[in-house]
Amino acid sequence: MPRRRPEQVRATLACRRRPYAPYNSPSVVIDGLSARTLAEISRLERARTYLHPGDVARAVRLWKDHVRLPVRDLTHHDERGCLYDCCGDPLEARVLLDGIMQALSCRGARELRAQLHRFDELWHRRSPLSPLLGDISFRGLHTILYPGLAGGRR
Repeated sequence: MPRRRPEQVRATLACRRRPYAPYNSPSVVIDGLSARTLAEISRLERARTYLHPGDVARAVRLWKDHVRLPVRDLTHHDERGCLYDCCGDPLEARVLLDGIMQALSCRGARELRAQLHRFDELWHRRSPLSPLLGDISFRGLHTILYPGLAGGRR
C-alpha cells in the first residue's frame, strides 16, 4: 500500500480546536508580555472559577483606555458613582489585575507590572481618586470600592 503525503493526511483530518478557546474567543495577546507570561495567564484564566479566557487582556485594555480619557471624564467616577455598566468598571478591572499579579510567578508579575506601571503613573497624576489611595499597588482601592467587605479580597 503506497504511503500518503502529509498534506493529504492533514486535509482529511477534522479541524481540531481547544475546548477552552471557542471560535470567536477574545484575543489573549497583551503587548509587551512574553509568550511564557501569556501562557501562564491563559493557564490561570482556565484554572480560576471567576475568570474566563481573555478576561485579563480585557481588563488591561479597559484600564489603558480609561487612563487615557480626558480629566473631565475621569472625575465622573468620583462624582456620580459608576457609569460603566456597558463595558465594565475600570477601577474594578485594575483591582482584578492586582490580584492576577499576586497569583502569577515573580517573572510574570514583573512583566505585567512593568506594562501597567506607565498607565498607573498617568492615572495617579490625573485622577481625583489618587489622593485617597496613597500607594501605587491599588490594594487600598478594594476597600474604597467595597466598604462593606471586611478585609477585602485576597
